[in-house]
Amino acid sequence: MSKKFWVLCMSVLTMHVGVAMAQAAVSTPPAVDTPEGLVRQTLSRLVPKAKIEQIAPSPLPGFYQVIASGHLVYISGDGKYVLNGELIDAAEGRSLTESAWATYRKSELAKVPVSDRIVFGPSNPKYTVTVFTDVTCPYCRVLHEQIKALNKEGIAVQYLAWPRSGVTGEDGQPTSTYKEMVSIWCAADRNDAFTEAKRGREPKSADCKNPVKDQFDLGLRLGVTGTPSVYAEDGSLIGGYLSPQQMLQAVQEHAAKGG
Repeated sequence: MSKKFWVLCMSVLTMHVGVAMAQAAVSTPPAVDTPEGLVRQTLSRLVPKAKIEQIAPSPLPGFYQVIASGHLVYISGDGKYVLNGELIDAAEGRSLTESAWATYRKSELAKVPVSDRIVFGPSNPKYTVTVFTDVTCPYCRVLHEQIKALNKEGIAVQYLAWPRSGVTGEDGQPTSTYKEMVSIWCAADRNDAFTEAKRGREPKSADCKNPVKDQFDLGLRLGVTGTPSVYAEDGSLIGGYLSPQQMLQAVQEHAAKGG
């Protein structure tokens, strides 16, 4: 086992133990002597607290692709080998790892209702992007300053909450950014409260049933590590901050590919 993978294992364990412990398995695990069972056993041995989201056959013969706690790795069907890295289709020159991520992200993002998002868009958008955002991050603010230009290009921006400081701090109390984003999602006019917060104006304190924590946890599962994280309709990560021209080019390229 390489030092690099052990670093990954410890990183996953440290960063996502809270998520892993909070979510219980909802299905009966496969028998240990099946390939899926051996794959699951191998990852559980290496990273005991990792939350396994998906195990599926991979394009690499004899290996399964495993999505767990925001990472994608490949594990052999006999459980003996683990590959951590980008799987490239040499003939087509494309990343099969990113394709697998995109398929998974598209499926998971589709479960988030539009009513739980903060949406800025034209009446009949040509394209839609999903953006995990934090109201305090500088590049998130620059992106939102250009929201009218993005909308003019026919791009609808659907925001999901991802407080960079997390939901709770080391003291176990809600972080200030989390509370600020809850106040925005609970505001009578979310869009206005969101825009004002992006301008550095703290929103009026409010609380209600809200999706902020769920969206933060979703981001962890999808591999979000910073904001803004921008995803095309096919689930592909197309960037962090993008100018309106760069965003238009990116969404057009994905649309041309059938994304």
